[in-house]
Amino acid sequence: MKKFLLLVLVLFIFINGHAQNELDKSDDASRIAISPYIPDQIENFPEIARNVLATKLGQIVTESGLGGDMQNQRFIITANIAVLTKDITPTAPPMTALTIAVTLFIGDGVAGTKFSSTSLTVKGVGTNETKAYIIALKNISPTNPAIQNFVTTGKKRIIEYFNSNCDFIIKDGEALGKQNRYAEAIEKLDVVPNVCKDCYDLAKKQIMSLYQKKIDQDCDKLMQQAQGIWNATQDQNAAREASDVLKQIDPGSKCFKEANSMIDMFYTEIKKRVQDLDAREWKLKEKQQQDDADAEKERLKSARQIAIAEASATKVVYNIRGWY
Repeated sequence: MKKFLLLVLVLFIFINGHAQNELDKSDDASRIAISPYIPDQIENFPEIARNVLATKLGQIVTESGLGGDMQNQRFIITANIAVLTKDITPTAPPMTALTIAVTLFIGDGVAGTKFSSTSLTVKGVGTNETKAYIIALKNISPTNPAIQNFVTTGKKRIIEYFNSNCDFIIKDGEALGKQNRYAEAIEKLDVVPNVCKDCYDLAKKQIMSLYQKKIDQDCDKLMQQAQGIWNATQDQNAAREASDVLKQIDPGSKCFKEANSMIDMFYTEIKKRVQDLDAREWKLKEKQQQDDADAEKERLKSARQIAIAEASATKVVYNIRGWY
């Protein structure tokens, strides 16, 4: 699982980075990922209304050409809700009428830095308070010029953030790598958007170095594990189990060829004892080299789904103190 997570980050940079750098500046900026977040601090806010608000925030970032990314949840769009008026209409049946102030924020949810904000007032009338909330929130238009300006400002501030803090980001990645915390280092470096070209290129170079160190480290461990399994009994079951371990080695690692040779050795030793053993059972399947572009795209698609599923299981704690 961890190998797939690392692999997807590297492949994503190479497959998307080069192609997307050909787009114009506005397209580059629009690829910055901003994830919707609904804080618990909103008091007396119905759960159903929270879901509607989350959907509305998602529509805002989508309309602006952005999009949430479970791999990159640092930058968020969030909101605060305040009830300005609440009335019961003299109708049959009576209705609840709400006027609410919605304040939107974009910022770095990890560092707690607010980048932009805007406020708007919406109204809703429903048969109860929850339905009035829902109607009011649905009246928020993602194409509202004030909202569009708010998002544009947020994107610009994010770019400024990376351009100003690139040295610190790179150094943090280097420090984690020296501690052999490769997955954490790559995750930290991968948040740099490709619109910040100089910083992105530095991060990409370091990610490739860290990834190579990671798969080489894994390779050594798997080789030792396989050798231990084989040495224990040196029988057909050991050969099968050890081969399965070696098949986990990344084709790009330093000992991939050695792993192939070890599997061949298992086969040779067992064949002496079991003459009818099918050689194909012990051959390590090498990575297909034909049609590299299409193959890598499919590999990326599958690996990224695994990475997203793993990332979504990790709860990010946001710091939005002082935003409102």
